[in-house]
Amino acid sequence: MPLASLLTLRIELPAHFLDDRGRRAGFVLIGAFLASFLFIRTSARLIRSPKVPWWPGSVKTASGLHLHHLVWGILLLMGSGFLGFITDPSSPRTEILAAVFGIGLGLTLDEFALWIHLRDVYWADEGRASFDAVVVAATIGGLIVLGAGPFDLHHNSSIDTLITVVLTDVILAMLAIFKGKRLLGLIGLFVVPVSLVGAMRLAAPDSPWARRFYDPSGRKLARSRARWERITARRRRISDAIAGAPEVAAGGEPPASAADAPPEALRESER
Repeated sequence: MPLASLLTLRIELPAHFLDDRGRRAGFVLIGAFLASFLFIRTSARLIRSPKVPWWPGSVKTASGLHLHHLVWGILLLMGSGFLGFITDPSSPRTEILAAVFGIGLGLTLDEFALWIHLRDVYWADEGRASFDAVVVAATIGGLIVLGAGPFDLHHNSSIDTLITVVLTDVILAMLAIFKGKRLLGLIGLFVVPVSLVGAMRLAAPDSPWARRFYDPSGRKLARSRARWERITARRRRISDAIAGAPEVAAGGEPPASAADAPPEALRESER
């Protein structure tokens, strides 16, 4: 049996897509998540700008207690998740809880870089990890809401077909990730042709594949570096346009978070 007949791309959008309560809640959650992220990131950029001195800053008490906005996000996640477990809400309560959860997710993932670095790198170059996390979460969440699923098979598939499809899907996704295409590999678990593209294209120059199979002085690695410089520059332009360009203080130390620093001190330092 040809491999093409075993692999299917099936994203179902029925005529009454939002009539299903689960998908409707997922759609609201993703929308609230993206809106929350865009709002808080825009707010952080306005705090950093000396052109809008009237824009409010973050919460900081007289004793020096500093509350990042991920704290409010975690509280919203905890509250909406707890209520979702202990109750069986009907519409519109389900959609309200989904919106609250999405808002909390946006506030929390906007400071994802602070989770993994354990210091305030919001406007440092490491802070780009927050934008990457949002892109991954929105992409995977959107695919699930649209009905895509890993290892999507026909209902009458045999065990041999199941094993073949799962192995093919996983191998292609892992190959794409091994070549430095992590996002393509993750998406490929849901949409197999995406990981196939990642597996066939030139590997990233710092990927395990390039270190193992590309000659350090060879043409493939040179092409990979040139292509990756273009890709990186394009990603930076998109990231900077949406999330704001990072900055590094003198001496290479990341500055205090512009999202959470007192507006007066921040604007004074930018003059």
